[in-house]
Amino acid sequence: MEQRQLALVLGATGGIGGEVARTLAARGWRVRAMARTPGKAPPIGGVQWVAGDAMAAADVLAAAQGAAVIVHAVNPPGYRDWDKLVLPMLENTIAAARAAGARILLPGTIYNYGEGSAGVLDEMTPQRPTSRKGAIRVRMEQRLRQAAQQGVRSLVVRAGDFFSARPGNNWFSQGLVKPGRPLAAVTYPGRDGAGHAWAYLPDLADTMVRLLEQGERLAAFDTFHFRGHYDGDGRQMIAALRRASGNPALKVRKLPWGLLALAAPFVTVVREMREMRYLWQGAYELDNSKLSAFIGSETHTPLDAALAATLAGLGCLPPPTARAQVA
Repeated sequence: MEQRQLALVLGATGGIGGEVARTLAARGWRVRAMARTPGKAPPIGGVQWVAGDAMAAADVLAAAQGAAVIVHAVNPPGYRDWDKLVLPMLENTIAAARAAGARILLPGTIYNYGEGSAGVLDEMTPQRPTSRKGAIRVRMEQRLRQAAQQGVRSLVVRAGDFFSARPGNNWFSQGLVKPGRPLAAVTYPGRDGAGHAWAYLPDLADTMVRLLEQGERLAAFDTFHFRGHYDGDGRQMIAALRRASGNPALKVRKLPWGLLALAAPFVTVVREMREMRYLWQGAYELDNSKLSAFIGSETHTPLDAALAATLAGLGCLPPPTARAQVA
């Protein structure tokens, strides 16, 4: 019997890392996930947990033995010490990938495109970051491009703001709604009429794994854009949340950016959120033409179904069966 390929997932306790781990396992891969305390990691069917720290080169090297893919989905929690931790962690992954002969998968972001880049963005759009996180993201991709010239292959898939049934370090569960509480109101950060790019994590993870499975066709350093759910005027997400909640009069509050400015010097997460305000003021749309031509249409759950699953998972709505019984 053919030996299934092994993928190492770094950051599997987080949103995108966990979702990619689940998808890999569901599609028949052997999956190894590394965490500092595996005993506290959430159980994921078909995933083997090993102990290790992404900041320790030896730990990553040991965990990567036999791997065909290393998913680099690890980020410092709460955006703390990005400038000190992000690039060293990536260097450890590159070294481990070189030793194992593995391809690196990096979940990318829209941060690479700075203020003033609004419009339809494809893989060839010049990257002119205006935020600290955006500059670091660009440096990460530049480093992977350099590593590809030395035989370390990588794949970057850029996407908009994440949302899913599991709380994470994202705008949806930290800004729009309050996990664990009934959905009574939405706090929306965007300017009226401004578009916004959203990525439903199960769809994004499935698309990423489908790309990985085309390994022989991928370039040594390859990038793709995932369109996801693009809200062209900022109103589609709100309308869908009203439908998902069953409350057509669901209140919508504006995010008090002015108050955030007062808290920013003292609260790291708030400071980092303010840095990305420009993405809520203009229309930054990811063009997925290259991806669609490569694997066909990206995986796409209808927005209402994605939001119903997300809100139920976050504890903002009762599970579907309970809602049906109430109805």
